[in-house]
Amino acid sequence: MAASNAMIGYGTRVFVESPASPTDSPPTYIEMDEILNVKPPNTQVNDVEVTHNASPLRTKEFIPGMIDAGDAGFEMNFIPGSPSDVALRTLQQAGIRVSTQMIFPNLVTWTFEGVIKGYEVNAATEEKMTATVTIKTAGGVTAS
Repeated sequence: MAASNAMIGYGTRVFVESPASPTDSPPTYIEMDEILNVKPPNTQVNDVEVTHNASPLRTKEFIPGMIDAGDAGFEMNFIPGSPSDVALRTLQQAGIRVSTQMIFPNLVTWTFEGVIKGYEVNAATEEKMTATVTIKTAGGVTAS
């Protein structure tokens, strides 16, 4: 039996397009600080019902529809006023599509565009402060 190629997520990095990135050139990225957990886009194919009055065995029929790349996101240690904090708040407030890159430990990179949908900070009294970022993908995901 061959040895497994499985990996742990340690070392995965996330980069989000800078709010100051010029619109007429390749994006300038900001690396997100102290990432804890990464949730890549959850790509799903929509079901389109095509049932009709003569569908076999009185059973619903479906065909594949459009692909929805869903939401992506990550958790991080929250550092108020850090470059990551400022960029995420600025991008969410602006409501613009930005490029995001997730680079896995083997250096495979997933790139996608999306909008910063959620930026939830948790400042518990006796725990480290964290933030959860949710990105609504807008378009497909490319791997390189």
